[in-house]
Amino acid sequence: MLVVDDEPDNLDLLYRTFRRDFEVLRAESGILALEILAAEGEVAVIISDQRMPEMKGTEFLSKTVPQFPNTVRIILTGFTDVEDLVEAINSGQVYKYITKPWDPSELKVVVHRAVEAYELVKQRAEELKRAQAQTALLSAIAQAAKEYLTEDTLLTAIATAFGQTLGRDGCILRLVNGTSLAVGQGIYCSHEGYDPELGAEEWVETAIASQTLQVTLNESTPTHVLVPVCFRAQVLALLSLQWMCPRLVQEEEVALLRVAIPQVALSLACACQDRVPV
Repeated sequence: MLVVDDEPDNLDLLYRTFRRDFEVLRAESGILALEILAAEGEVAVIISDQRMPEMKGTEFLSKTVPQFPNTVRIILTGFTDVEDLVEAINSGQVYKYITKPWDPSELKVVVHRAVEAYELVKQRAEELKRAQAQTALLSAIAQAAKEYLTEDTLLTAIATAFGQTLGRDGCILRLVNGTSLAVGQGIYCSHEGYDPELGAEEWVETAIASQTLQVTLNESTPTHVLVPVCFRAQVLALLSLQWMCPRLVQEEEVALLRVAIPQVALSLACACQDRVPV
């Protein structure tokens, strides 16, 4: 959380009140607070005094909304700045205002409720983001299947859809013929000069034989996910998703793959009927 007040005693009191429950950042003005946010990133809660030199609390909080829309904002005021407060609350910039002098116990209750509100908003925002990514990816796959001219253009369009929608540095979609790799493939690269590779031969063979997703776990090498694209118990292709730097593969990314891969399999089965058993 971030506490902002031009009076050092108030800052110290707020810090002592919340230091055991939160990581507390402190600023003596709205300008310094904006600099802290620029350096530290999003916080769950901001508590700001209203009457400060250079910039009112409501003005400062309004400046945080575009970059940090999910942050919950609380105003402390010892004055009757009714117009400013009403406008800030009605516009969604302020969650609640607290009058001075405040009761630390009551303020704790307000802040903990604010954190719960923040976590709920974050959760819903993440769910919406995942739903939008899923819709965009499935739409791009369907569009590629509808408009393709050759196998390679279809493979490239699907690889590009995965790479752009999911933010991969590189993506390869390579056809499989039985237990070995076929000629057709599509490649997507987000960086000029980056040359993604499908992976070691043993790794490819394992993915085809097991028909299960393979993930590199070496923290010192780029992250690589290899996904078999199966239709009627046959591997039609391998989808390779790559990041240039090591990172953890998130559960929601795996969930998105489980939704999108069957659509890829159906698209390839329709386009490559000679490879699919009847």
